[in-house]
This record gives sequence, structure tokens and C-alpha cells, in this order.
Amino acid sequence: MSVMVSLFDARRTRTSEKYTVYDADVLPMFVAEMDCALAEPVRDALLRAVTDGDTGYVGHGRALPEAFADFAADRWDWAVDPDLVRTTTDVSVAAVETLRRVIEPGDQVVVMPPVYAPFWDYVTEAGGSVTEVPLLAPAGTADPYDTTAGWRMDLDGVRQAFAEGARTVLLCNPHNPLGLVHDRESLVALARLAAEWDAVVVSDEIHAPLVHADATFTPFLDCCPEAAALGVALTSASKAWNTAGTKCALMVGASDRARAWFDGMPTEVVERTGILGYTASVAAFSEGGPWLASLLAELAANRRILAEELGAALPGAGYRQPQASYLAWLDLRALPWGDDPALRLVDEARVALSNGRDFGRQGIGHARLNFGCSEDTLREGLSRLAAAV
Repeated sequence: MSVMVSLFDARRTRTSEKYTVYDADVLPMFVAEMDCALAEPVRDALLRAVTDGDTGYVGHGRALPEAFADFAADRWDWAVDPDLVRTTTDVSVAAVETLRRVIEPGDQVVVMPPVYAPFWDYVTEAGGSVTEVPLLAPAGTADPYDTTAGWRMDLDGVRQAFAEGARTVLLCNPHNPLGLVHDRESLVALARLAAEWDAVVVSDEIHAPLVHADATFTPFLDCCPEAAALGVALTSASKAWNTAGTKCALMVGASDRARAWFDGMPTEVVERTGILGYTASVAAFSEGGPWLASLLAELAANRRILAEELGAALPGAGYRQPQASYLAWLDLRALPWGDDPALRLVDEARVALSNGRDFGRQGIGHARLNFGCSEDTLREGLSRLAAAV
């Protein structure tokens, strides 16, 4: 049975942003939410909670830290200490509250564009200032069957940022919008560089369960002893199991320093965790593996369709298959849609994509396409885009 559901059925019953922002004739392929059914264990756990009236404030048990630790050990051979796991509403809150503990007002925080648009806001909300160290793009024209592995961190640029006063890196691993999975060697190099400058790395790893079969995810905290000593990982079940609205994320440490940061946070940071999100996350990490495997198979098929057919639909478009997630980064600069193609395509193709410019200056002329949908929806989107050329 397919994990994906038809866009028509989803739109008829759902009220989330994806299905309500645009008119009904626009294909919503922008925000990172999938057209999928809930995993049965997650659905059943939520139904039990609602039936039992278990909808109050979140408790203080160890169920979720232990479920995540088991998942991490099984999937990545990563030994997580449940005592160094805290929860909160979502990864955005986790990022802001962690940064508030590790920086002083005005401190520089390194981000690596093109990157998830809210990263700039996280830093400023926490009281810091953004220092951009863009990723290094692969040279030459990509074969669409290539993956995003050609992209890499600019470690020399990070060193220069440290030399100029930055002491924190806000890392995205896997990297959104590219779907890049940073390799172990790069992560080790970043950790050792940070250790040299007594810097901190906060690693957003929300897309980690969505890594495809041709890539290997390395948790930042597990890449080397230096990373464990100076890092914090942020993650959630929400992206992989499509439960963003239930509100639960995890902050993971591996050192006494991280424990002190967590213990120094206001109690409300944890108290704001949604109890339904907590319930859903326990079910996802402990019982959601088979459903996740089915999802990844369908996403891999859609990823192949894009590689096979995007060139014919959009001659001159640049695309590399993402190593993780269901988000495709499209270079549309060769097409007649200007600096912000997504803005044009809503009107000209009736397809809503994410604006590339939102991910940094490097996103000018680009757009992000969400292929977490049925094959029929994906093909309809490609057909509409082709007709708009």
C-alpha cells in the first residue's frame, strides 16, 4: 500500500498551511509537508491519547529520550545518553533557546547558505548576528543523476570567520535545501577547527531519518570526541513522519557542558512540548521503522523521476538528486523567469514552489520543489512547469 495519498484527498480534508495558502487550482509543492497518510503506529498512539483524554501538559518521563536513543543506536550506531536529551516545541525553538545559552548578545554565528530560510531569524532572535560562509558549489554542469555530494563546507571560510570573532556555527546536516549529507571527514574537520577556537556547533539534524540509500548520515556529535565535547544536535520525528503540527523536538547533548546549557534554560522551554507531539514521537521512533522504509522507497522513485524527466520538461534547468529528504533544489537561471522564478510560476504554471532567494543570495534564480507527493502529482507538476517555459 502506498504511503502517499492523492493531493485531491489531502486537500479535501486537511487545513494545514500547505493546502490552504493557495487557490485550489495551484499545486502546493513548496512547504516541507508531505501528501502522505500517518504511519499506523503514530495514528494509533494519537487516537489512544485523544480517546483517553491524555491531552494535558507534557509529563517528565523518559519514554521519548529512550525511544530516540534506541532509534539512533539501531539506525546510525550512535550511543545517545537519554539523560542528555531534552524536548521542546519544535526545532526552531530548540535552535533559538540553544543559541541563547551558547552566545552573548551581538556574537557572530556562522551559517552556510543556501540554507533553510529561518536560520537568519534564529540567530537574530537569540541576540546574535549572522556571519555567512556559503557552501562551496560543485564545478561544472551536473548530470541530473549526480547527487548533491559535490557541494561541501568552506572550512577555510569558517576558519576566517573564527579569526574575525565568530564562536558558533549553526550547521544544517542534512543540509536543507540541497539535501546534502555532510560526510564524516568534513564534520570531523569542522569539529576540530571549532575545538581549536573554543567554538560551539549547533547541528540541525531534523532530516536525518530521511537519508537515501546512496548516502550515509553521520550524527555530528558522533563524528569525533571533539564534536561530542562542543556540540548540540537538534532533531525531531516531525519531518520524517509528517507530524509538524503536533509540536515536539529534541535537543541532544554529549557532554557536561551541554548538560549545563540545557539545565540553564527556562523551565518553560521543556514545558512547551506538545503532549501529542511527544506521544507521536515515541511511536514514530519506536515503531515507525517499517512505514519509514516504505516512505523512503516512494521518495526514491520520485527522485528518479525528476532525474529522468526534469531535463525534458525544463531544458537548461540544473538539478542534482538530493542525498536526503524530499526537497529538490532547482537551478532555473537558464529559464525565462528571472531572479525569483517561484513568484512567476504560481501565476504562469499554477505550481507553488519555495522561493530560492529565501535561502540566501545564492538562491537567486533558484526554487525548491517538494516531491513528497504521489507520482501523479509530481508528473502533473512537471507537466505544468513544462507548459510554462
